[in-house]
Amino acid sequence: MSERCKTDTFCSWIYDETKNQFLANGGYVFIVKPLRILAIVLVAMLIRWVLHRAIQRLTTSTSRAEMPALLKPLRERKDKQPDATENQFIPERRRQRAEAIGSVLRSFVTAVVFTMAALLVMGELGFNLAPLLASAGIVGVALGFGAQSLVKDLIAGLFMLLEDQYGVGDSVDLGDAVGVVETVGLRVTTVRDMRGVLWYIRNGEVIRVGNKSQGWAMVVIDIPIGFVNSEEATAVLREAALALADEPEHATEFLEPPDVVGVEQMTVDGAVIRTIAKTTADGQPMVQRELRRRLTEALESSGIAERIAVSRMLPRSAVPPFASGTATDSSGTPGGPT
Repeated sequence: MSERCKTDTFCSWIYDETKNQFLANGGYVFIVKPLRILAIVLVAMLIRWVLHRAIQRLTTSTSRAEMPALLKPLRERKDKQPDATENQFIPERRRQRAEAIGSVLRSFVTAVVFTMAALLVMGELGFNLAPLLASAGIVGVALGFGAQSLVKDLIAGLFMLLEDQYGVGDSVDLGDAVGVVETVGLRVTTVRDMRGVLWYIRNGEVIRVGNKSQGWAMVVIDIPIGFVNSEEATAVLREAALALADEPEHATEFLEPPDVVGVEQMTVDGAVIRTIAKTTADGQPMVQRELRRRLTEALESSGIAERIAVSRMLPRSAVPPFASGTATDSSGTPGGPT
């Protein structure tokens, strides 16, 4: 009787009952081992299913959340009793990020669980796992040294997804590449700039990320008004800005009422008045262009624009200097140096 059969309870029981080594060894090989292998496979599949289920529930719950109060449109925040169903939303970028992270975690769990199950099955079949594990460790170290940049890119991409630094459709500044994100992967991110060039950026090479599409954005407009009355110009600009925020087609783009803060600085051309507005990230470009247009039209319709142009016209001599052909030196003597 084999040594492994002696240590097995079922095999020892068959031998004690029959006193036949062939039946005991056969029972161990044809009954005990297959049952153990089947049990290992079933337990591995059960553990994989449980972990996948937990990951699925986790990613589903994180992809659904109530809209933050800061990001609600101005009109909805003014309502005293907003509808609770309207405050629930599933952002596309959050759903994509949750699906990507869930896919990575499920693949990792599957690889770990079935690798351990395969090692246990090989142990049941009589393979010596010590040399195999030692060889796998040496190969892993060699691959780690040879693929450092790849590992760096994968780890950076994983943390980028976990931290939600940027997603598909975001307008980002990655240093040399500035544009809209088209694809996000664990190793490479693609960005298309304003000229249509598609940039492939390795995640491990990204040092800083400027995301212009997350949360809210600020519109800052500085308008020079020359030397006209600053209080009058401020009142005109504030009225035009608030009128734009109250229009139905633009009300959802403002997170806070726009404000004309007043004189920001003084230059040789006169005062500069600053107007600010907090908007949604997607609506910032449109609001900025429309607000510039409305402020300019308000200055023109109020007549301030004409006074600004007049204040910039400085009085000058009708006869330019040196027009008569007679020069003077620094002491005022006609003729000057020769």
